[in-house]
Amino acid sequence: MAGRTITRADLANAVYQRVKISRAESADLLDQMLEEIVGALERGEPVRISSFGAFEVRVKKERVGRNPKTGEEVPIEARRVVSFKPSDVLKRYINTPRAG
Repeated sequence: MAGRTITRADLANAVYQRVKISRAESADLLDQMLEEIVGALERGEPVRISSFGAFEVRVKKERVGRNPKTGEEVPIEARRVVSFKPSDVLKRYINTPRAG
């Protein structure tokens, strides 16, 4: 089921083809959208995209991990991570068989 990775350029090209704006404008539009999403997440605000899913920042506490090669205990610092939860619509869509 391995496929190719969709890149930022692929997304900008898809916008270019569907919306009929210039390639540069479609790339700028995509960049602006991503900047808005990243900015909201940096501020700790969740981002919910209808029929797609929700991104949110979670805070992970400091903990002790283990080096799998040596077994040595290693402290893992507290950090913020981005999590994504797909919407029910997206889950249904990817689980619906498609022709071709």
